[in-house]
Amino acid sequence: MFSQKTLWGSLIALVLLTGTSGVAFAEMPAHSSEQTSQFQHIEQPLGLKVGVAIAGLALIGLELWWFLLYKIRDS
Repeated sequence: MFSQKTLWGSLIALVLLTGTSGVAFAEMPAHSSEQTSQFQHIEQPLGLKVGVAIAGLALIGLELWWFLLYKIRDS
């Protein structure tokens, strides 16, 4: 079904995509015993917002190309 090379490549890609070694996790501030049900607003830089939007649109475009146009080109 899958070749061993394809399987290993997929596993390596999955590990690289889900790796968290370079990600810094934010810590929750220490409060007293009471919990608040409201979310805190975190301001994101404009460049990060634009980058995430462009990356998302690029991935959507890539998926559309793959599922709609790639098979037509081979025929």
